[in-house]
Amino acid sequence: MPRRPPAVARVLERVTKTAREHEMFAPGDLVLVSCSGGPDSVCLLYSLWHLRRLFRIRLAVFHFDHKLRPDSANDAVYVRRLAERLKLPFHLREADDAPLKGESIEAWAREARQAAARDVAEDVGAVAMAEGHTLDDQAETVLMAAIKGSGIYGLVGIWPTQGPKAARRVQLLIDVSRDEVEAFCRALGLRPRMDPTNADTNLLRNAIRLEGIPALERATGREIRAPLARVADEMRSIALERLPESRSPLPAKGSVRFRRGDRIDLSVMLLEERSSTDAFRVVRAWLKEVRLPVSREAIEAILDLANGRAGRRRDLPGGLKAVREKEYVRVSRSSPES
Repeated sequence: MPRRPPAVARVLERVTKTAREHEMFAPGDLVLVSCSGGPDSVCLLYSLWHLRRLFRIRLAVFHFDHKLRPDSANDAVYVRRLAERLKLPFHLREADDAPLKGESIEAWAREARQAAARDVAEDVGAVAMAEGHTLDDQAETVLMAAIKGSGIYGLVGIWPTQGPKAARRVQLLIDVSRDEVEAFCRALGLRPRMDPTNADTNLLRNAIRLEGIPALERATGREIRAPLARVADEMRSIALERLPESRSPLPAKGSVRFRRGDRIDLSVMLLEERSSTDAFRVVRAWLKEVRLPVSREAIEAILDLANGRAGRRRDLPGGLKAVREKEYVRVSRSSPES
């Protein structure tokens, strides 16, 4: 086989190390690769394609059309062609709703995409969902958390692996810089799609990426992305000592209980010590996770119950009923007593 270009070999070496260090795969696993068509996810897809025999895994490609841009369908066409070129199954899902008024577009897009990926993974039997977050994304996440005063939960950044073993999200590029991603794509002659919204500095992450971090590096005369990513590594070590569960909008253990097939309980502890915006996002994600109707009315009713005394009840859209128990908000399709 021809020798791989150094830029490609460097990324494959980092991805291999990250996957082994965090035990991301087992032989025979089907891995669903989320690909937007941008440089990071294209690098992720080709990295796993090159390493699929080493890891002894099977691959499928997933693309989510958020429908936030008029030309977003072109991204899906591009990713489909990549999948065809690599002879991999392709799965497309499209958004069937839009951000609520006042809701963060970034948060909505992330939750909608992840919910769709979970559905596809369940349909095809994938046990891991690979996402393309890089070392630069990690640094930006840590700096955003510091600016918001998020504490330890924010400073842990992006977890390399997250979620239950049978449906985990894995970040294979978390030790790969964005410069290395771009060099990888150039070396293979790849031409990823460019999302124009990534240049919008009205979005906090873009402002930090395009203006904040470069300004800090100019002011200090040093590179800060890798040190910020190391902060996340250290904070995760501390968090793991303090918390039995990894940071997740929906920790698997004890936060959601299914009772007699038609009742679902949400732990109120999941919402404690969170900002109102963060709690709103958690409840929205939970409703999607358990496939209940999502609306502002339902979210606000559940938050109202979670913040109140045990015994209070609320009617939810779609004929659902909710009641505050001592430790849970219980949602059922019939009255709680029946």
